[in-house]
Formats: sequence, C-alpha cells, structure tokens
Amino acid sequence: MWQGLQSITDYKKKASPVADHDVLLPDKLNNFFARFEDNTVPPTRPATKTCGLTFTAANVRKTFKCVNPRKAAGPDGIPGRVLRACADQLAGVFTDIFNQSLSQSAVPTCFKRATIVPVPKKAKVTELNDYRPVALTSVIMKCFERLVKDHITSILPDTLDPLQFAYRPNRSTDDAIAITLHTALTHLDKRNTYVRMLFIDYSSAFNTIVPSKLVIKLETLGLDPALCNWVLDFLTGRSQVVRVGNNISTPLILNTGAPQGCVLSPLLYSLFTHDCVAKHASNSIIKFADDTTVVGLITNNDETAYREEVRALGVWCQENNLSLNVSKTKEMIVDFRKQEREHPPIHIEGTVVEKVESFKFLGVHITDKLNWSTHTDSVVKKAQQRLFNLRRLKKFGLSPKSLTNFYRCTIESILSGCITAWYGNCSAHNRKALQRVVRTAQRITGGKLPALQDTYTTRCHRKAKKIIKDNNHPSHCLFTPLSSRRRGQYRCIKAGTERLKNSFYLKAIRLLNSHH
Repeated sequence: MWQGLQSITDYKKKASPVADHDVLLPDKLNNFFARFEDNTVPPTRPATKTCGLTFTAANVRKTFKCVNPRKAAGPDGIPGRVLRACADQLAGVFTDIFNQSLSQSAVPTCFKRATIVPVPKKAKVTELNDYRPVALTSVIMKCFERLVKDHITSILPDTLDPLQFAYRPNRSTDDAIAITLHTALTHLDKRNTYVRMLFIDYSSAFNTIVPSKLVIKLETLGLDPALCNWVLDFLTGRSQVVRVGNNISTPLILNTGAPQGCVLSPLLYSLFTHDCVAKHASNSIIKFADDTTVVGLITNNDETAYREEVRALGVWCQENNLSLNVSKTKEMIVDFRKQEREHPPIHIEGTVVEKVESFKFLGVHITDKLNWSTHTDSVVKKAQQRLFNLRRLKKFGLSPKSLTNFYRCTIESILSGCITAWYGNCSAHNRKALQRVVRTAQRITGGKLPALQDTYTTRCHRKAKKIIKDNNHPSHCLFTPLSSRRRGQYRCIKAGTERLKNSFYLKAIRLLNSHH
C-alpha cells in the first residue's frame, strides 16, 4: 500500500541516479571512502585461551528466523529470505561455523567482504563527498554479529557512558535534547551565568576507529581476550569494492574503521568513545552516536574550565584518531544577562569555531534565545508541504482510515518529533500555528485527530514513567519521591524563570503529581 501512496504523491522522491558512464568513478569513490586507511598491518596479538563464548543451534535458528526477508543480499549473494525460510535446515551447519570462528578468533574472509553502493546526498552532485556510502555485507555475518552483540551487551555495566543516548534501550534523541536543555536552563536560573554549547562534527567517525586501540579498551571493560582478538580480526583485512551500475572498482583491503551497515559497528563505536567524558564538573559531554555536544556552564565570566575541556577533547581526538571537522563544528552562546558582552571565540587546531544563533541539534532547531519559533516555522512549513500530498490522496478516493494513517506517519510524526523536549516552552503563537496544521488535516481526513497539546501531555507522562522505572537513566535522579504517605508524588524542582518551569522535567513532575 505504501508503495502505491508514495507513487501517487511522489512523497519520497528517488535519489538522482549515479552517473555510471564514468568507468573511473567506482575507483575514485573507493579511494575516497577509504581515505582514512593508513595501510599499516595490524599488530599481532598474543595467543589466548580458546574463547569461552559458544552459541547453540537454537540461538542461531532464532536469529535466522528474525531476518528481514527483504534484506538485500551481500557480496555472497545469499538473500535474507533464504535464511529465514531454511532456518531449521541451516542452523546446525552455521552453528558449527560460528563456534569454530569464535574458538579460533578468526572471521571467515568471505564474511568480511563489503560492496559499497554510493547514494547521492543531494540532487546535484559536485564532489565525491556528496555521495553517501551504503555498505552491502553478508546477511549471514549480520546474524553472527547480532549474536555477538547481544553477548557483549549482556556483560557490560548498565551505567557505562550514561550520556551516550544512542544504541541503548529507553534512550532517544528526546532524552539527549531534554537533558542538554535542562543542564543549560538550571544553570541560567542563577545570577551572572551563561552557557556555551559546542556542537562537534567528526569526519566519517566510524571509518577512523583504530581496531588495535579499540580492543585494548574492550579488554579494559572486561571482555574475554579471545573475543577481543575475534573483534580485531573482524575489523581488519576487510575487502571493499564500490559498485556503480555495472562498473565495479578494484578491491581495497582495509584495516581501519568499523564498516557502516554492520550490526556490531554502532556498539563498537560507542565503546570506543566511552572514555570521552567531561573532565570538569561544570561541563557535560552529551553524545548521540557520533553527534557530540560540549555544554559549558560559565559563572562570573570564568571560562577556564570550558576552554580546558575543549582543548582536552581535541587531544583525546588526536590520541584516538578521530578527525574533527572544524569548519562544520559550531558554537552557540546562551546569555540572558541584560548587559551585552563580547565573548571571545573558541579555537580548535588553530581555527576559529564559527558562532551561530541557531543550530539544528538532533533534528530540532535550537536558538541562542531558547525559543522555538525557528523550529516551529520549519516544522509547519514541512508539514504544509505534506498536506498537499494528503489532499491529492483524497482526490484519488482513499478511505478516511487510509488518509489518517498517512497523516500519522508523514505529518504528525513531523509535528511531534521530540515534542517532549520543546513544546512546553512554545509561545501561544507557535502552538496556534502547529494546531492549524492539525485542523487542516482533520478537515481533509474527515476524522477526529488528537490535538498536539494532548499528544504532548500523553508523551510527557509516558516518558516520565519510563525514566522512573529505569534506575540507570541519567535523569532518574530528578524524580525524587515524596514520603510514603504521598505515594506516587514527586518533589518539585524549584524554578526562578518560566523557561525552566516549562521545561520537560518540571512539566512531567507536575503532570505526575496532578494524577494523584
């Protein structure tokens, strides 16, 4: 059904085809995507005892049966639907292969091959950097990785890297944005304070991981040395080709980076960067995958700790082979003091970091005034474009139910994205503009649609309940229960400004208390 809807509305426009008349393009792209490769032979690690990790045929069978049948085949040509349909017959064979691989700390070469399909990032391509590499790897290896990933996750402490909000249960961009705003707003509630936010941009962060450094960190975290050797073998000696149409590049052997598109790569990246933490109590380093934000809380114009933090982060990046893209790194200063002051710029690697008044942070436009007009204007504009598609679908005679489904998936999802983090501080004008979109959609669909205020209230309540149940959530400590006689009631957080009073955590606490 969705393919038909997309065809009618042209909702998801296909990316411009990659020009396949240039027979040299695959090799150019392959060399570009592998530009962080240093061609050093990975160090030989000392032999260890056989890895104690083994999988049963039941483990492998269950993983095969969960494979998406539409998953594209990797270089081995084996599609996901084959593994799923033949899971009972194949589980025993691959259980032996997987366990043998673990016992020898070696990954079969055929499992480490990748075919890169370049996808244009924008309509008009002018340089190699305008292509996004999409890696096709073995579906069998993806299943193997998923089993290893589940094992590694099970032995890591839940408290590891609490300000990394990606790749873990009950964490989302909402949480990263909410805690960033709360950190800033609680500080700005005090006298003679301001906040500097540094939005770090890395160049191909996943592709710069040094496997030998990663496995040292894994051992420090308590992983079996034999499993660490297996991870090292998984990340090294990988063959990569780029395919453009019928043209295929010469293979390159890579020993650096974690291939994007692999199941293990996100987890390995987060473990590689788990020691990138703030060194000063007045600073926070908040992460969502490779999106990294330094929040510096400045009091009495003393920026010593913040500037030292930025310098230390630069040193950490050099030591860990992460490449800072200074031209795309931005800084925003939030200063509500009446007397305007000039803030000296931050320098990274001798280059001045650009100061901006607005920044798109994890999909949400944050401004130095911490108001939401820029964000709501952007959201409303995008939603109105999709209302046009909704009208087209109605002309084609779609049922109210189908129209409502399209609205929820393509319009409501935009209006309510990360809504718990920002809607509370929206102005009345902003809220009217957002609700106007909902009313228009309601007239088109012919059915009752939830008001955005109701959506916000429901999600605030639901998210607060999840945080309270999760003792390891970094915001759990903000929900302090009152005495046992007032069961279900939580201590209110003091606020001297409306900005803080209307932020997510304070709103959520008042909402929870009002239900008892």
